Amino acid sequence: VRLVEAGGCLVQPWGSLRLSCAPSNTAYRINAMPVHWDRQTPGKERELSVSITRGGAITAADSVKDRFTVVREYSKNKVYLQINSLKPEDTAVYYCKADGYDWGQGTQVTVSS
Repeated sequence: VRLVEAGGCLVQPWGSLRLSCAPSNTAYRINAMPVHWDRQTPGKERELSVSITRGGAITAADSVKDRFTVVREYSKNKVYLQINSLKPEDTAVYYCKADGYDWGQGTQVTVSS
């Protein structure tokens, strides 16, 4: 079972975006699992951006901690990455990951005017 990301698009600098993450099989639950969001740009390794623990504690990389956060929607069995004040350097493919789940295809975010 893999996680499926959605919500990526072209957005202008300083805009906001919310990406979603959910299991490909709805019989599987991620509500109580630690989840992290990574991103990858061409030619670079995938890097951890932000994560949420089972208890809801959020840890973010220094480069994004004032702009990225993670939100759970328990009723929909989804985890969201909320991105504010987008910058061109945020352009990347964004992935969510949890233990026991395969990597998904990611969702492309492009920040450009």
